[in-house]
Amino acid sequence: MLEAIKWSQPDDSFQGSLTGRDFLQLSDFTTDEILYLLDVAKELKALQKHGKPHHYLSGKILGMIFEKSSTRTRVSFEVGMMQLGGQAIFLSSKDIQLGRGETISDTAKVLSRYVDCLMIRTFSHNGIEEFAHHATVPVINGLTDLQHPCQVMADLLTILEHKGKLAGLKLCYLGDGNNNMAHSLMEGAAKVGMHISIASPSGYMPDGKITEKAIKIGAQTGSTIMITNDPKEGILDADVVVTDVWTSMGQEEETEARIKALQSFQVNKELCKHAKSDFIFLHCLPAHRGEEVTAEIIDGPHSVVFDEAENRLHAQKAILKELLIK
Repeated sequence: MLEAIKWSQPDDSFQGSLTGRDFLQLSDFTTDEILYLLDVAKELKALQKHGKPHHYLSGKILGMIFEKSSTRTRVSFEVGMMQLGGQAIFLSSKDIQLGRGETISDTAKVLSRYVDCLMIRTFSHNGIEEFAHHATVPVINGLTDLQHPCQVMADLLTILEHKGKLAGLKLCYLGDGNNNMAHSLMEGAAKVGMHISIASPSGYMPDGKITEKAIKIGAQTGSTIMITNDPKEGILDADVVVTDVWTSMGQEEETEARIKALQSFQVNKELCKHAKSDFIFLHCLPAHRGEEVTAEIIDGPHSVVFDEAENRLHAQKAILKELLIK
């Protein structure tokens, strides 16, 4: 290894292999596997920052299917594959036969013959699970309406960088709890021993099955899960404060009702007085300043949203490397 570069090397005690696995939700992975991926992400980030080539995936091709538009997901995966020495192909659902009625199973089987890995950003989580069932190459969840695991890996990496640890910290998510970010944050926090509170109004509570799963995971890792309708209770003594847009793609007709229901869950200076004085603020972006968060917070000294956005690249490179290298 290059002695001039100081990074946290992946834990030598990890003896497992992630090769050939799908990356659909964090609950599919053990605590050790998630922490190992974060270590790999730190190593890859250090290599990039020092301008050192890391072409682990030379000759590999990633197919990227988009049913939902994206900035960060597309660019970070495409750039990530290039930096790893591979290539990425953008596949809009409007341009492939999947968007014209070809079955998920046929599309998965055909594309598996062409590429080494598939990343899908779509609406239906059941759909991506069906796709993965029929594909013979690893499938990565770039986002579904139910889960956003790649984003939460970037979030965990960002928290680790700024706080120096994960276990024992308190994370508070404010806003629509029946949301892919809230769900993946619950699973991710529980896996790494973080305490998490989800503060949402009635009618916007997280999925019951995912909540139950996170509670069971937390019982083994020392993580606690709080679900509350009181934003002050949720944010109390939080080390990390997280929110997301109130209206996601496909929910535009609900915009007015959502703004009315969620306005008391806005992340603002007054509410953040109840968090720890050194809290950090995360948002997966894009953000609507003046809705889910004020400009004073997202553009202020507690915000690490652009470190978080950059870390999509490094976290996903770690996932790609470990799924594709034998």
